[in-house]
Amino acid sequence: MKSSAANEVIALYQRLLDGWNDRNAAAMAEQFTEKGELIGFDGTQAIGREEIFAHLHPIFENHPTPPYVSKVKDVRFLASDIAILRAIAGMVPPGQSDVDPKLNAHHTLVAVKNEECWRIELFQNTPVQFHGRPELAEQMTEELRQLLK
Repeated sequence: MKSSAANEVIALYQRLLDGWNDRNAAAMAEQFTEKGELIGFDGTQAIGREEIFAHLHPIFENHPTPPYVSKVKDVRFLASDIAILRAIAGMVPPGQSDVDPKLNAHHTLVAVKNEECWRIELFQNTPVQFHGRPELAEQMTEELRQLLK
């Protein structure tokens, strides 16, 4: 059973993904600390809520971004007010019903608690390629597909 603090960190991550799935740059940026950092799927780095918003807003305005499906794998506390969340994520492209394995990613989120509120200090979205290990890629894709049922 997860602690209430772990559930709060998971809820923070879910709010971030909800912002993406709703194509809402402001909702996503709001989840970060004032100096929080986002490292995107393509390696783009945005620092601070304003820069995160400025990075995400044109993406949502100009591209049909697919929604995330994700599974939290671990929440670990470095201190009572610092946590690391690790998840796997996939995307279902518009007009499709299955996860696109080329879009699978590892999500890493570092959360800090300030004034009784959890915020993101760092979110990194790392593409999964598993060079030379296709069985690991298929295993992850299948695990994500189970979330669609």
